[in-house]
Amino acid sequence: MIPLTPLKLGDIFGGAFGTLGRYWKQLFGVGAAVYGGALAVLAVTVVITYSVVSGHLHTLFALNAEEDPRPSDVIPVMIGFGVVWLIGMIAYVISTAMMYAAVPTVLQEAVLGRPASFSAVWRRAWSRVPTVIATVILTYLIAMVPMLLMAVGAIALIIGAITMSPDSGATPLAVLGFLGAFASAPLAIWLWVKFSLAPSAAVFEGQSAVASMRRSARLVRGEWWRVFGISVLGGLLAFAASYIIQMPFSFLGMFSGVIGGTTLSEDPNATSVLFAMSGYAVIMALGGLVSQFITAVFPPLVTGLIYVDRRMRAENLGPALAEAAGVPAQYGAPYGPTYHGPR
Repeated sequence: MIPLTPLKLGDIFGGAFGTLGRYWKQLFGVGAAVYGGALAVLAVTVVITYSVVSGHLHTLFALNAEEDPRPSDVIPVMIGFGVVWLIGMIAYVISTAMMYAAVPTVLQEAVLGRPASFSAVWRRAWSRVPTVIATVILTYLIAMVPMLLMAVGAIALIIGAITMSPDSGATPLAVLGFLGAFASAPLAIWLWVKFSLAPSAAVFEGQSAVASMRRSARLVRGEWWRVFGISVLGGLLAFAASYIIQMPFSFLGMFSGVIGGTTLSEDPNATSVLFAMSGYAVIMALGGLVSQFITAVFPPLVTGLIYVDRRMRAENLGPALAEAAGVPAQYGAPYGPTYHGPR
């Protein structure tokens, strides 16, 4: 399914679609389990939080335009929203990391043409989740540094533009803000691409988070534009597919919302509004779950194949892969670094 030679653009996307078609049960099973579990955890958190702060919510909804809410009602509601957001973010990060680990796990078997069971994929992917989370967080933190500098530069630019006058001395501040805003965004993108292969290295080679990021930087060196272009193209394809999938769910959700709205009285309370819109929320959540599966699987597949391609080009991995797959080597150069298969 995937040539054991340096991959062209068509080979990368053909391999990604081929892997998705052959191993869709394993990938969809893991995706349904982790995102369905995350959605269930979030739903339980919402129900528990609502039961705790429902009295305060009813009090706030019952206020008229002339009444001000009391802090004793506002603070518990805000804390409840904060707890729901925090639990949701933790569940989303763990679920996404699980998919980032599961996709390279499946891709290892796809490259070698071997079957992969759901249980084997789950066990190996779960064992690499902490490392993958660490690589993703470290990458975002490193990429956020120039973005923060850009934000500071933009603020300085605004302040300089407001206070600028011939004798204010704000011209250097405005110039500094402009340069910071102009230069920081490309730096953040450069860093993101530089470390984009780290999750694949963490799973394929079983390395630590920092070692995986160093590995990614070495593999991307000299091929930044190619890695960037293929990654962006993969992301755009996944976004387009996700949007197309989401459209019928959006239509059904709007239809359900309209039907639910007709059951409301002229002066509905918050509970009846939530009940009437529950169908819309369920349909949209289901659509988001399906579309999230596409955006969480296809780009990592493309990135994983970029990782394999870079190793075959830079380290002559093709013959070692051919030996592991039990097929004749496709060219007679010496073996590259030992292939780190499933452990």
